[in-house]
Amino acid sequence: MDWNLEQLRELLKILNETDITELTLESGDLKLQVRKSETVAVGVPTVSASPTPEPPPASPVPDSRKLVDVVSPMVGTFYRSPAPGEPPFVEVGEMVKKGQTLCIIEAMKLMNEIEAEVAGRIAEILVENAQPIEFGQVLMRIEV
Repeated sequence: MDWNLEQLRELLKILNETDITELTLESGDLKLQVRKSETVAVGVPTVSASPTPEPPPASPVPDSRKLVDVVSPMVGTFYRSPAPGEPPFVEVGEMVKKGQTLCIIEAMKLMNEIEAEVAGRIAEILVENAQPIEFGQVLMRIEV
């Protein structure tokens, strides 16, 4: 069976919504193995004798921009351009349309285009070209 990127995204979305922590699929010469990493939140309770009012916000104005994270749907290698020596798909400050290609992730020798899920301006690119990335890692942020 041949898997397309949309089918893999849907499978990962479904897995993310379940308690399944590991899944292995084999079809012909293709083997897909997915493992969820466990995130443990550790909190230390604080007890105060009397409630203290929150201090007023610091002088810098809070960031009122709405940023949308572009998250890696897979483990692989991040590429900013379609080929070596070619210009990057996007730069910080550039406006993008929904569905526009933002980058490529190479996984199992397949090049997977990652598209913008929203229209907006590229606010940050958090990954270097040719850097290995993890499933769920934030690659970029788009200001909508």
